[in-house]
Amino acid sequence: MPKRERNPVQDTIDQVVILAAGQGLRLRQGQEDYLKPLYPLKGRPLVSYVMEAFFGQGVKRFHVVVGFEKDKLIPGLKQAVPKGGELNLIDNPDWALSNGVSLLKSKEHVEGRFFLSMSDHIFQSAMIDRLRSGAREEDCLYLAVDSKLDAVFDMDDATKVKTDQGRIVDIHKQLSEFDVVDTGLFVCPPQIFSCLESAMVDGDCSLSDGVRALAAEGKARVVDIGDAVWQDVDTPDMLGQAEKLLSRFLTRTTS
Repeated sequence: MPKRERNPVQDTIDQVVILAAGQGLRLRQGQEDYLKPLYPLKGRPLVSYVMEAFFGQGVKRFHVVVGFEKDKLIPGLKQAVPKGGELNLIDNPDWALSNGVSLLKSKEHVEGRFFLSMSDHIFQSAMIDRLRSGAREEDCLYLAVDSKLDAVFDMDDATKVKTDQGRIVDIHKQLSEFDVVDTGLFVCPPQIFSCLESAMVDGDCSLSDGVRALAAEGKARVVDIGDAVWQDVDTPDMLGQAEKLLSRFLTRTTS
């Protein structure tokens, strides 16, 4: 098989922003008091799968946005970072607001393009490589999307995306017309921050608001993950599905 040529620009994406500031109430069960990023999944904290997937693809710098009960969360994050990785903690005192506010808190901590991930999504590390390879234009946002709609575990909870020839037309959980779903994995250009700032209403904005603003400029694209698998972990049922996926596909994703 011939060696795949890479765009040198793609290989410079060596940092990831991970959003971990929220409360994650839907996942908590009974008297259990795990913070969501540290929720045990097959004996390991949930966020460790995210970090190791990126580390296995050569991403060494982890900018993690914290907020809710950060003093309890931070020790677990430090333990979850792969050996040789660099952890930069970013405080978001406004953690009760939307996730766009959390991303904005990282503005002064990143330079150039960066990966963006949720702390509660597990995915095969091959998705990172596929997204990086497809993110060809430096001034565009790229979202890893799943077109395998029949395989989405909880479509009601999924963020839907309508596309046209690889460009994002609209993104929202309540879309009635869509062709792919958001996997929570992005390559972001620095312009995402000005788009989020412009989208602010009463001091709040969502990540989807920023994506829509870039889409209006023709600067938001998608990369299909193909046959790769992933799972959002928001509820106990989703946690069970994630455990099944790990058993089948992801046990040694980053080994």
